[in-house]
Amino acid sequence: MAGRGHGCGCFPGHLNEDNSRFLLLIVLLMLYLLGGAAVFCALERAPERLAQHNWGRRLTNFSRHYNVSVDEIKNFLRLYEKATMAGIHVDSVRQRWDLMGAFYFVATVVTTIGFGMTTPTTIPGKIFLIFYGLVGCASTILFFNIFLERLVTLIAYTMKLCYQRKLQRQRTLPQEDTTKSSTHLDSLSDWKPSVYHVMLILFLASLLISCCASLMYTSFEGWTYLDSLYFCFVAFSTIGFGDLVSSQRAKYDSHGLYGFANFFFILMGVCCIYSLFTLIAILIKNLVNWILQKLKRRCSCQVRPRFLEKRRNAVMPGHVQNRSSISIDSDGVLESDASRWRLSGEMSSMDFLNYKSSLTIRQKQSHSIASHLQHQAGSGLEDEFSGGVGALAIMNNRLAETSGDR
Repeated sequence: MAGRGHGCGCFPGHLNEDNSRFLLLIVLLMLYLLGGAAVFCALERAPERLAQHNWGRRLTNFSRHYNVSVDEIKNFLRLYEKATMAGIHVDSVRQRWDLMGAFYFVATVVTTIGFGMTTPTTIPGKIFLIFYGLVGCASTILFFNIFLERLVTLIAYTMKLCYQRKLQRQRTLPQEDTTKSSTHLDSLSDWKPSVYHVMLILFLASLLISCCASLMYTSFEGWTYLDSLYFCFVAFSTIGFGDLVSSQRAKYDSHGLYGFANFFFILMGVCCIYSLFTLIAILIKNLVNWILQKLKRRCSCQVRPRFLEKRRNAVMPGHVQNRSSISIDSDGVLESDASRWRLSGEMSSMDFLNYKSSLTIRQKQSHSIASHLQHQAGSGLEDEFSGGVGALAIMNNRLAETSGDR
């Protein structure tokens, strides 16, 4: 946007638009975190206290019944917790570090799910995990971005075909409407689907995958359907709490088929949720930009519409410019200084300072003009929060950000 980089007096230190936007995003994120913390505190605090009270009462009764001190029981339970962290369970004979278990572990590592049910316990294993995860996570992020680009391209191509057929059906209208339809068909090369339409498609795809996977987990793991949906979101979003983890039982019916289906659903679910998160990030970006524009209008600090309009420069104050009749649109300073230097044959200290000031002004003017022309030549989507690489850049380049654009 034309005013990008100019200060706004409504923010401390006269922050420019990019910094103001970043600061506003931090404030909104902190408010969102505080709101979520308050909700979970209200929902989970009372059951936690009840569970602690019941556990303390049972521990005391067990200690009195078997005549064992509470400290000895706690020490034994600590040993049990260490065994659990190492992957040993008293009710399971399943080996976690066989080939299938190790493959499931590395899959949770590179996808950044990290359930925590299986973790390396040896020092060489922990050291290897650092380097293995560094390359594996980076490669998986690259795969997610490529998958996102292919998926959005496929959706955009399909929606473009539907839109083109809709325009072709309008050819049966009168002649003036047919001409309008032909004009629309000629301009389809720059047509982009709406972010909201693609987000709806990805949401439905993610919901379909989650529902199908939940049916499988309910059948094989014995969970309730709601717990299965909860596991799908935690796993597909790569949160990975570890309270519910699939493929942890010793035996399953059709173990090989279930292992393949579990891996397929987790992979496709992660890809779809990753793409959906990127689209939601675009909506959050638009919300932040809208809030910032409202704040700018309220504070009366909008950027002037004319780009090359004369204004006070940071290098030379306004009263100096008016007194010498110099503006950034004229060449008077450079021409007058150059002629004076040619006539005198030498440069005084004051002349040198004047020359540096005028040269700085000229450099700033050239940079502003280049930035303005680059912005005008752009597509209009590479604005705030958009980069050259990454999932957000892919979406910005492939989609239109408002449903009314097309």
